[in-house]
Amino acid sequence: MDAIYALDEATTAEVVAQLGEPDAYDSVRVTLAILERKGHVRHRQEGNRNVYYPTVSRERAMRSEMQHLLRTFFGGSATEAVLAFLDLSKHRLTEEELEEISSWIEERREEEA
Repeated sequence: MDAIYALDEATTAEVVAQLGEPDAYDSVRVTLAILERKGHVRHRQEGNRNVYYPTVSRERAMRSEMQHLLRTFFGGSATEAVLAFLDLSKHRLTEEELEEISSWIEERREEEA
């Protein structure tokens, strides 16, 4: 899906090129067919090629996947998820990153008040 979103729409060969995996043509073709069956992509015919395009925006797909991740691994707890992601960080948070997180929290507090 990343390749499809990056290209807006793509043939199997274009997805393979985007992935940089020249031997993955058959795997990509099968994966695109599965994604189409699941409703994530559709295709149109251009000559003898199928051109695939996403059925939902990247943002909407991301939100759906994040909700699934939250339910599956964190029991629906956003706090647990955020703490896990911060713990996985390979580097210490910069002052700028800490300030960004702090500002986001303050904005949410003001919205709830």
